[in-house]
Amino acid sequence: MTYASSASTTDRDTDQFGVLVRIAEALERLAPQPAPRTDWLAFPAYVWTGTAARAVERLDAPALPLLRGIDSQKERVVANVERLAAGHAAHDMLLWGSRGMGKSALLRAAVRTADAAHPGRIALVQVAQEALSGVSDLFAALGKVDRSFLVFIDDLGFEEGDGAGPRILRSWLEGGVEARPANVRLAVTSNRRAIVGRSMSEQDDPINTRDLVDEKLALADRFGLSIGFHNCDQDSYLAIIGGYAQDFALEWEPADALEWSRRRGARSGRVAWQYVNELAGRAGKTI
Repeated sequence: MTYASSASTTDRDTDQFGVLVRIAEALERLAPQPAPRTDWLAFPAYVWTGTAARAVERLDAPALPLLRGIDSQKERVVANVERLAAGHAAHDMLLWGSRGMGKSALLRAAVRTADAAHPGRIALVQVAQEALSGVSDLFAALGKVDRSFLVFIDDLGFEEGDGAGPRILRSWLEGGVEARPANVRLAVTSNRRAIVGRSMSEQDDPINTRDLVDEKLALADRFGLSIGFHNCDQDSYLAIIGGYAQDFALEWEPADALEWSRRRGARSGRVAWQYVNELAGRAGKTI
């Protein structure tokens, strides 16, 4: 009888231990895994998700000579990124204006060119707009690394009434508590210089329009370089195509290229590249 009671107690203890093990295993599955440690010296580019970085082994960008129709913009951006890679004083940059005119492509190409001149001394870190809340953590990590970084925010635009976003960006640029460290510069692209949109009621207000425009452009003025990209004229559009076609040994006709742009309803570097891709497909080539 005593033996049976002892066995029953042992079984209960075993069952309870098994329950505890299963609970512990379930909690481990629910608990977030620690983010892998980022090697900020090993790669030419990274993508910041808001909580962690994903390494990019190869930075894809067109060769600088292929970026045509934006010569003055190219000169200023390339020179500034070169300074950053060399460890010299450099500006934060706002690249604003027409869609498809090579703003983000130019930034990638400038970083790749600077990295070739100063191997391993600069990297591009792209941040999606939805990951902006984690940029302070990114700055804290980058500030500890002996390397220069260009933090790139593509197609930035704050919604009307969003006061927090512009304030955070202003703090990063003006040396606030969460300002970017000395080895980091910001590069932002936007379709509008003011970054913050204007409502129709503001545009129709005959009293406060100038004040409102000045206030919203003040955010753009925080960037050391504010560079405009404008609509592509016909000659520039054809020159862009000509450069790509020569580089890839493709035959083309200006009249066909213009018809392509008419069907697309636009002329831009992006439309030119899409036409070049069409030419390569017709010729059975890969580019």
